[in-house]
Amino acid sequence: MKNGIQISLKPGERIFINGAVIRVDRKVSLELLNDVSFLLESHVMQAESATTPLRQLYFIAQTMLMDPANAEATFDVFNNTHGLLLAAFENEQILDGLKSAGDFIAAGRIFDALKTIRGLYRVEDEILAGNKEARRRGMERREVA
Repeated sequence: MKNGIQISLKPGERIFINGAVIRVDRKVSLELLNDVSFLLESHVMQAESATTPLRQLYFIAQTMLMDPANAEATFDVFNNTHGLLLAAFENEQILDGLKSAGDFIAAGRIFDALKTIRGLYRVEDEILAGNKEARRRGMERREVA
């Protein structure tokens, strides 16, 4: 980190830095002066929200940031899941994003991987909505027959 990074937090907001959870009691600005792994509370996904394949991958990657003591085991889970998703998806935008996310993880740039995965949610949602619609139409055809 060359110039550091400025982060402003509101009262009661949390930030996760190198696995530590920090909550502030008043408005505060932090300047991180060296390389640290951090995640803002607004980017933290709860387990019950990991309802799609990409959101599950995000949750796994996020765990590497939030629990660095178990990052190596989580890295293996990420790699296995990542490989399965590369084989399952056909959409080029998602495949390119998954490849980038995997490269970021391999380089230790977990935050960049999270940002990349979040950027794919809209496309994934469109694919899943299309699949639900196609299944619904298939069910209607079977009922008519």
